[in-house]
Amino acid sequence: MRTFEGNLVALATPFRGGKLDEAAYRALCEQLLDDGVDGLVPCGTTGETPTLEAAEQQTCVRIAVEVAKAKGAFVVAGAGTNSTASTIRNVAAVREAGADGALVVTPYYSRPTQAGLVAHYREVAKANPGFPLVAYVVPGRTGVDLLPDTYPALAEIDEVVAVKEATASMQRVIDIRERVGDRFSLLSGDDFTVLPFIACGGRGVISVTSNVAPRHMADLIAAARKGDNAKAAQIQVAINALNAALFAEPNPVPVKAALHLLGHFADEMRLPLTPATEATRARLADALRRLGLLR
Repeated sequence: MRTFEGNLVALATPFRGGKLDEAAYRALCEQLLDDGVDGLVPCGTTGETPTLEAAEQQTCVRIAVEVAKAKGAFVVAGAGTNSTASTIRNVAAVREAGADGALVVTPYYSRPTQAGLVAHYREVAKANPGFPLVAYVVPGRTGVDLLPDTYPALAEIDEVVAVKEATASMQRVIDIRERVGDRFSLLSGDDFTVLPFIACGGRGVISVTSNVAPRHMADLIAAARKGDNAKAAQIQVAINALNAALFAEPNPVPVKAALHLLGHFADEMRLPLTPATEATRARLADALRRLGLLR
């Protein structure tokens, strides 16, 4: 079964006049794949998915699939909810749309037990046999954590081929590998941890930063995976200010401001998120200039 690794970008979603800006979305997908991204991840946290209508989500996935297929890349589409039944339907929908896999976040708000989490993934997999799933662990947003001791049970589900770990803990990566070895393709969910994450056995990142600095992230991952730690560390340090600025306010507020500064998007959010402050914009502009991305 296919798995996923390398430089995956958590796509931001452009709006213009309150509507999905399909042209800007397509253009972003095309540029990122030309600039070193291996895979597209539409409709995740960075995609502002809670504010998207079902039809808009379908359009985002369709566009990402069309662009990725034309360029020989892959798509892992966000499909997780806090309901197992609705997650099953979403995964079926992204599969039908041509995605190569589905990103399935741990059910938020409900705060299931560890047994409940495994049961959730098992039922999603059973309803979509043979379709690759990427479990997404982000306790800071969901209020629930998939613990290392639960990974052996998760490993019994063949369809779960990868895990996005957004805990920023290298100890977590080591604990997981101690329990299940290389069973999963472990993907960092935190741009500031890419080098140490890969050094501990990770295989890539689902990146916010790659929306605006895809080549830097691609080069960082390539160096880290080759064991060229000196080069990888140089890049990790160089993008540190940008990584920090992109999380100065809740994601995806800063990254959409950065994309606006670079001329890609209208500067538009959907409530309850509001546009970035002037202080954050200044910080982003400075970081982008340091990397030669903004004049």
